[in-house]
Amino acid sequence: MSATLTALQERIRAAAAAGTALDIQGQGSKAFYGQTPRGEPLSTAGLNGVRSYEPSELVVSVGAGTPLVDLEALLATQGQCLPFEPPRFGGAGTVGGMVAAGLSGPARAAVGSVRDHLLGATLLNGRGELLSFGGTVMKNVAGYDVSRLLAGSLGVLGLIVEVSLKVLPLPRAVLTLRFEMAEAEALAQLNRWGAQPLPIQASACWDGALLLRLVGAEAAVQAARARLGGEEIPAALAQPFWQGLRDHSDEFFQGAARAVAGGAKLWRVSVPQTAPVLRLHGEQMIEWGGAQRWVTTPLPAAQLREMVTALGGHATLFRSLDKSVGVFAPLPAPLLRIHRELKKSFDPLGIFNPGRLYPEL
Repeated sequence: MSATLTALQERIRAAAAAGTALDIQGQGSKAFYGQTPRGEPLSTAGLNGVRSYEPSELVVSVGAGTPLVDLEALLATQGQCLPFEPPRFGGAGTVGGMVAAGLSGPARAAVGSVRDHLLGATLLNGRGELLSFGGTVMKNVAGYDVSRLLAGSLGVLGLIVEVSLKVLPLPRAVLTLRFEMAEAEALAQLNRWGAQPLPIQASACWDGALLLRLVGAEAAVQAARARLGGEEIPAALAQPFWQGLRDHSDEFFQGAARAVAGGAKLWRVSVPQTAPVLRLHGEQMIEWGGAQRWVTTPLPAAQLREMVTALGGHATLFRSLDKSVGVFAPLPAPLLRIHRELKKSFDPLGIFNPGRLYPEL
C-alpha cells in the first residue's frame, strides 16, 4: 500500500499546485448521489485490503478501496456483519464510498448508522498529508472525533485511506411479519410498538402493507411473533425483499427509477417518527419506524421542503435528472460558516470533490 499511498500524495500535491479539481472515486456505485461530480478522477482502487481484524474485539480496519462484498464475505466467515446494512446500488461499492456517502440500510433505526460504527480513520488532506483520527477501540476519547465527521462528507474534506469499524455478530434468529395496513394506521402502530420491548430491527410500509423484521434470540423472536400476530413470511421470500430494500433494487425503487426518468424526483425525507403521513401526490414508502420516508413526486422542491421543515425534518433530493434545486436542505448561515471553515482546514485550495455536497464547498 505504501507505493499507492505515495503516488496518491504526489497526485494530490500536483493538483493543489495546479489548482486542478479531483473527483474521488471508488467503484462509482454512488456517482448519482449529491451534486454532479466534477474534476479529474482520483481512484481509491489501490487502497484495497483488510489491515487488521480481531473478531473477538468486534473491530476491523480496512483500506478505503476495498469492495464491500469482500469485507462482508470475510466478516461472514466469523459469523459477523456490518449491522447498519450499507446500500450497494447494484454494484459492490467500496468501504471509502460507504463512509463518504454515510448511507445506512433497513436496520439503521435499531442498530445505528455508519457514523455510529466508525471508530477511526486516516485520510489525505488537500496538502497530501496523511492524518489519523480516532482509533481501533470502542471507547476512545482522545481528541476531537474527526473520523465520524467524514461520514456523509462526500469526499469534500479529503481522500479516505483507511477506516476502523465496529462490527457485530450475525443475528441468531430472523423472522418477517406482514400486516395489511394503511400508512396512517401503520405509523400509529409502529409508534406504539416502539415504546415496547420488542425485537423489531426493521420496518417498511408501502402500498397498503407493513412488514416487520424481528431479530434476536430465538425465544424473544418467537414470543414477539405470538404477541404481534400478522402473517409470517418465509425466509426464502423475506430475505430477498430486505436485500432489495437495502440495495434499492426492489419494486418500489424500480418504479421510482422509471418515474425519475420521466421527470419526477425521488426524495429521501427525514422526519420525527411521530410525524403524520405526508399528503403528497406520488408514491411513498416508510422506513425506520416512521423516521425515513421515500417520496417520488413532481411537487416543487421549495413546497416539499417547506412542508417537511414544518414537521421538524429535512428533505434530500436523492435521484433526479435536474439537481438545480439543490440536493441537500439549505444550511442556516452559522452552520454553513462551520462547513466552510472545516473545508478550508482540510482542503484549503478546494480541490476535493468541489460542489458535491454544497455549491459553497
